[in-house]
Amino acid sequence: METVTERQTKPALLRGWRRTCPRCGKGRLFSGRLAVAPQCEACGLDLSVQRADDGPAYLTIVIVGHIVVPPMVPLYRLWDLHPAVMASGLSVLAIALSLYLLPRLKGAMIGLQWAKGLHGF
Repeated sequence: METVTERQTKPALLRGWRRTCPRCGKGRLFSGRLAVAPQCEACGLDLSVQRADDGPAYLTIVIVGHIVVPPMVPLYRLWDLHPAVMASGLSVLAIALSLYLLPRLKGAMIGLQWAKGLHGF
């Protein structure tokens, strides 16, 4: 078994982003949409010790906010859309981005925790 100092951060982050085990990259990280599996089905890594908590949600809000909010004024000036139409369109974009990013950011955060030996990993 490798020690914490031997664990590489970038591969662990990428494996987590792909929603696979941060150690082997083969087993699924989640048993549902956001529910973390108790252990990796391929290598047996205990995943129950992870504590991603609210971190992925905060990161998702920051990233989606930085993508959706800046084009609001230029879009309004360019196309002179009704505010309700703009709100509807940008809300759909924000929801779609959030649904895409949240599980991936949670996986990456779990990968980071594993790579750095945090929370019992």
